[in-house]
Amino acid sequence: MKKIYFSPVLLVCFILSQIPTSVYAGETTGLSKGQTIYVPAYSHIYSGNQERPFLLTVTVSIRNIDPGQSITIMSVDYYETQGNLLTQFMETPVILKPLGAIRYVIPEKDKAGGSGANFIVKWKSGKSVNPPIVESIMIGAKSGQGISFTSRGQAIITGE
Repeated sequence: MKKIYFSPVLLVCFILSQIPTSVYAGETTGLSKGQTIYVPAYSHIYSGNQERPFLLTVTVSIRNIDPGQSITIMSVDYYETQGNLLTQFMETPVILKPLGAIRYVIPEKDKAGGSGANFIVKWKSGKSVNPPIVESIMIGAKSGQGISFTSRGQAIITGE
């Protein structure tokens, strides 16, 4: 009878390759007591060979998807392409009830954010909850042409 030998290194590599490295819609990321979320936004995008700016209205939407617990939105800050702070939307924290939502809007005429604009949203909760969904929605219309798209926020680790 012939013996079969398994390389421990190959076995570990195979097992690790079966672990998902990213989260997709419908998957859970685990409960949290708070996060800092980076949200890409675009106050304009470029179109045509001459890279003409196409101005967009930007809405950042924060949705508490936890059906049983409130969360507290600590801050919503808007930054421009080079990372400079443009707007702090909140002076005091806001409590978002279970399944509640809140939004903040950057008007189409405000192009200060540029094509690399972003929001930083900070939230917390006294209990572990389902993290909120934080998205930016961009929409604009010009000469009968309309464009709209969304961008999902990403939790980031900070030194806080």
